[in-house]
Amino acid sequence: MGNVSIHMLSKLVVVLLLFHLVVANFVDSLQQPSCHAEESSALLQFKESFIIDKSASGSKGAYPKVSSWKPARGGNSSCCSWDGVKCDEMTGHVIGLNLSSSYLYGSFDSNSSLFSLVHLQRLSLSDNNFNYSQIPPSIRNFPSLTHLDLAASLFSGQVPSEVSHLSKLTYLDLCCNIREIETSPDDPQRLLKLQPSDMRSLVQNLTSLETLYLSFINISSIIPVSLTNLSFLTSLALKECDLVGEFPVRIFNLPNLKSLSVRYNQDLTGYFPEFNRSSPLISLDVGFASFLGTIPSSIQKLNSLQELDVAQCNFSKGLVPSALGNLRQLTYLDISANKFGGPIPDSLANLTQLTVFRISTSYLTGPIPSWLGNFSKLVYLDFAFYNLTGSIPASFSNLTNLKILYLQSNNLSGVVEFQMFQKQQNLHQLQLSWNNFEFVTGSNFMNATLRQFTILGLSSCNLTEFPYFLQNQKNLRRLDLADNKIGGEVPKWMWNLSKETLIFMDISGNLFSGELPAVIPWVKLQCLRLSFNRFQGRLPIPPPSLLEYGATNNKFTGEISPLLCNMSSLVYLDLSKNNLSGKLPQCLGNFSDDLILLLLGSNSFNGMIPQSYRFLKLKLLAMRHNRFNGVIGQSRTNVDFPKLRILDLSYNNFTGEIPPLFPDITSIPYSITIAIKGLELYYSKIQEGFATIDISSNKFTGKIPEFIGDLKELHSLNISSNILTGSIPSSLGSLRNLESLDLSKNKLSGQIPQQLTQLTFLGNFNVSHNNLTGPIPQGTQLTSFNSTSYEGNPGLCGDPLPNKCGNREAPQQPFSTEEDSDSGSAPTLEFDLIFGLAGVGSGLVVGVVLADVVVTRRQELFLKIVGMVRLMIRKR
Repeated sequence: MGNVSIHMLSKLVVVLLLFHLVVANFVDSLQQPSCHAEESSALLQFKESFIIDKSASGSKGAYPKVSSWKPARGGNSSCCSWDGVKCDEMTGHVIGLNLSSSYLYGSFDSNSSLFSLVHLQRLSLSDNNFNYSQIPPSIRNFPSLTHLDLAASLFSGQVPSEVSHLSKLTYLDLCCNIREIETSPDDPQRLLKLQPSDMRSLVQNLTSLETLYLSFINISSIIPVSLTNLSFLTSLALKECDLVGEFPVRIFNLPNLKSLSVRYNQDLTGYFPEFNRSSPLISLDVGFASFLGTIPSSIQKLNSLQELDVAQCNFSKGLVPSALGNLRQLTYLDISANKFGGPIPDSLANLTQLTVFRISTSYLTGPIPSWLGNFSKLVYLDFAFYNLTGSIPASFSNLTNLKILYLQSNNLSGVVEFQMFQKQQNLHQLQLSWNNFEFVTGSNFMNATLRQFTILGLSSCNLTEFPYFLQNQKNLRRLDLADNKIGGEVPKWMWNLSKETLIFMDISGNLFSGELPAVIPWVKLQCLRLSFNRFQGRLPIPPPSLLEYGATNNKFTGEISPLLCNMSSLVYLDLSKNNLSGKLPQCLGNFSDDLILLLLGSNSFNGMIPQSYRFLKLKLLAMRHNRFNGVIGQSRTNVDFPKLRILDLSYNNFTGEIPPLFPDITSIPYSITIAIKGLELYYSKIQEGFATIDISSNKFTGKIPEFIGDLKELHSLNISSNILTGSIPSSLGSLRNLESLDLSKNKLSGQIPQQLTQLTFLGNFNVSHNNLTGPIPQGTQLTSFNSTSYEGNPGLCGDPLPNKCGNREAPQQPFSTEEDSDSGSAPTLEFDLIFGLAGVGSGLVVGVVLADVVVTRRQELFLKIVGMVRLMIRKR
């Protein structure tokens, strides 16, 4: 009996084990559906069409997901278990594919095996590199798709209309397909375009959308009103899409909208509505769009709002809206670059949850409020470009989480000791420039506790020595120590700091002396400013990455090394006012592609300008006060300098005829200040063009060329002190914007053309010391100038000369052969043009002396011009 029981028990155990195995296999089959062979094969083919390249993905969590894709032994594939693949549990079809941040590199086209996976519902290919492929029209093969993410994967071209056929989409992200440009890292190239008609179709057909991200796509159209019908929409991002027209205000009332961004659409206008009810909005970003009106007080009803960005809108001037202080849940607030004025309202003291607080605007006044010390979560504080006064509050030491602090360009004062930032161990960007601080670093500061900075701005901080704490900096990207009082030689340890990271260095406007290293060691440097110091010796050679090189007003000597030509991407080069000599190297023509400003004046360069120079983008060429000679224009065409706007070749030994270097004067995006003996006349951004020529004090011969009359935007023309002959072209009367015309000290003959009376903007006119004859045109502006403008022309007559027409006995003025000089008896006006160049480096400023213009030997005309300048200043 016992043996039977044992036998039966053994059978029961075997049956239970078999049952368990069957159940386990059944459960496994439910949890892990079988993969269809043709879909497995399609995925493997898709994998083989790309290579794995770690540079193809930028996410920190990136890894090659397709590396796990391998066919199973025996030919049976289990693709449903592959990384990033999801199958339907009932049918086994692949319904989800997530290959975001997978290091995929290669081209993507409509023949891809991926498009055979017709059951796909979710597809994510973001953060890869598809090598500027177009989004394939075969995307229509996924009619069941609800989730499509192609962001940041270097797709380019037109977004195909087939995307709008995916009517089940609830999530669409085509954002951020951009290519960063090394010379303009803050202005990347947008790769995708969306036709206005396709934009309309997209929002009309995809009525189930909950998330729509189209940022950085060139749309260039209005926002379709039908977008207001997307009642399920929770997130909408249309950042930097070149949108135009008025923003549909009903979008603010979408019942489920939580996040809205239309930032960087300058031609998009609109108004904030009155918010009459609570809204689910969590993030609202209309920064750098042209929203008008005011921020209504009813904005305080958005009790879920955590992020508000209204930077650089066109809101009406007034006080900072105190209602913002009722949005106590805000973590991000940016109201900078608006017209809000007055003091910072105390109501904002309630915003203690802020991590980012940007309120920089030039209209704010008063002190920095001490209650900011209660913002313990603050990470980013920007109070730059105010008229704030007083000192940095001691309560700032409580901001222990602070990473970024911008206080530059205020009227703040007092002693700032570096130890006050000792508690901010995460602080890596500090901007204190352009205040009235006395910054004290302390030589005994503990280097062991020092954090690593990436940006440090201490210009105009009354520094007298290099900050000691810089010795251990390894991560600096920008260092600004300009306009201090630091003297002596640059410490040798400075050339070892942040060798791999530094891109901006400004030590101009100090008292530095001595020689610099032969080669600048920072391998990624883009901007180097050494100007207005006392450096001597050879000019140092920067790395090839450099875009801006400023070394004016020093004592550098010797010739320009050919190694300087390695900077093939250079945009701005200023070597003026040094003791440099020799001939210009032929290889400077390597700058042709990008160079915009070339300033070599007040040196001792000699020889001819090499024929190889073809500066296709050059806008300003200043080579005054050197020893250049020879003919300009020999074997040349005007395409050598097709964009030239400012030309100063004065005080050299150039010969031959005046070259045609100004073929196509149009607009230039510069802000210009003309300083006349201490008075500043400001020209805001000039949209209609600005040009000036000074080739005075050379040996140019021949006639004044007719092409000058075609330069309609010429504001100043000085061709004095040459050997020009012939008559004054009547075509100069077409230069209606001309403010200064100097033709003196040549051998011009004939009469003054009546057409010059049309130059109604002339503030300076000089034709003295020529061989002109006949009457000065009477009853016009030309008779308002002093007689010195006409002296030395025995044949001229009429007002303002004492020699009346018909009177041959009138006294004649002697011809002066002396070169104009500031030390002579004739007072001069020195024009300093300061150009703010948009998009280069950081706030590029160039000082250029254009001309020394003799205006009078009498105080009368000088006072007249000063009065005219003052009148123009009042009209600014």
